[in-house]
Amino acid sequence: MSLVKKRKADRKLHGDEAIPSKKVKHTTSMPTMPTALDPPIPQPSSEPSPATESTSHVEIEANSHATKSFQDLGVIESLCDACTALGYKAPTPIQTEAIPLALQGRDLIGLAETGSGKTAAFALPILQALMESPRSSLFGLCLAPTRELAYQIAQAFEALGSLISVRVAVVVGGMDMISQSIALGKKPHIVVATPGRLLDHLENTKGFSLRSIKHLVMDEADRLLDLDFGAIITKILKVLPRERRTYLFSATMTSNVESLQRASLSNPLRVSISTNKYQTVSTLLQSYCFIPHKDKDVYVAWLMNEFASKSVIIFTRTVNETQRVAILLRALGYGAIPLHGQLSQSSRLGALGKFRARSRDILVATDVAARGLDIPSVDVVVNFDLPHNAETYIHRVGRSARAGKSGHAISMVTQYDVELFQRIEVALGKKLGEYETDREEVMVLGDHVGEAQRMAIREMKDLHEKRGTRGATLRGRKAVGGKRGRDDMDRDEG
Repeated sequence: MSLVKKRKADRKLHGDEAIPSKKVKHTTSMPTMPTALDPPIPQPSSEPSPATESTSHVEIEANSHATKSFQDLGVIESLCDACTALGYKAPTPIQTEAIPLALQGRDLIGLAETGSGKTAAFALPILQALMESPRSSLFGLCLAPTRELAYQIAQAFEALGSLISVRVAVVVGGMDMISQSIALGKKPHIVVATPGRLLDHLENTKGFSLRSIKHLVMDEADRLLDLDFGAIITKILKVLPRERRTYLFSATMTSNVESLQRASLSNPLRVSISTNKYQTVSTLLQSYCFIPHKDKDVYVAWLMNEFASKSVIIFTRTVNETQRVAILLRALGYGAIPLHGQLSQSSRLGALGKFRARSRDILVATDVAARGLDIPSVDVVVNFDLPHNAETYIHRVGRSARAGKSGHAISMVTQYDVELFQRIEVALGKKLGEYETDREEVMVLGDHVGEAQRMAIREMKDLHEKRGTRGATLRGRKAVGGKRGRDDMDRDEG
């Protein structure tokens, strides 16, 4: 039973109000030289190859007003049926522009944000090519920066290719090498992998090679390079066949991504969807609560009561705070589950699975969940801690209001966050409405939350004591050279 009478979650808010801000010009900047702090980036081989003979490309801006069907794009009937079965009503802008070009056999660079439908933009052309020339050997390889994203991509391939019984193998760190070797030995059509574990199999799994690959995808390429995978990707590119189609997708086009493009793609076409770096969809209602820092726990409990039965992601800045807030909310009777980079792989997949299945309504997460993960039907995003920049804010709130659905994002702003919040508003180009709260009503929960805080402190202390030895070992291992081992590189530390 609710601690206070539930108020309607769709209460009337102060409307968004435009504020004057400098217009950002979209210009082509000079490429910057890599520094010692930049991650290693793949360098073209001295031997001429299709990937290095030409780096010309054509800029294509998506025409979002042009409504087409998947059949209009050239997708065959059986795959159109699969799209319908999965609830894909119409192609998204990135799908509309990228799929026809991929079906023509072109290499592609797709610049699009998470939630734009880019997975289907590369999966459908690969599956169609597989259906048109069936084979039993490995046909497509998709590289992803994190384990969770790899599983998400694999699920998309399996769902879209269910009518042809496509075989997909997932190869990521943190899982059993032998089981993965067995899966690779069964000749999957598609391998979805994180680079470090894939290289482990190339070096150690007898009989496994990438010689038959016809399609290569590098998804979230900017993150692949941010996580120091550059040197590993260079080694993988060297063992891939020269005759292949390559699709590179990224949220941003950095100098490192440009270098990766030159090393791996042949005369690519570039499809750019994002017209505004800090643009949000019109169906997302954004607001804030201005609250005293000492009362954040009380207010987040009150908000969860306001949005009872809704699916909610609460973002925090640190692993410790993620764990603490999840424990606090569970002590208050809410179905909250944490997601962060220090959980085991099985725990992270379990958390995502429970949230997707709605057996848990509240996911308390670090920014590990802000990009790349397919978590459909998120009704509300709460920024318990404000992000440090507008770009992270956009990635967080983008978990809601996806695929044409409505959503709500609420930021908890304390007296210490005002300047940071104002910078985010300037980047967005508008002032956000204030979410109406009744402080007297909120503070009715004070005693209950106080007891839950004490329970959370005790449980956190127990957790730290149990993890103490293992944590020291991990810190010691990472301290050597300041880098993670290959098997940990696809584990987002957020």
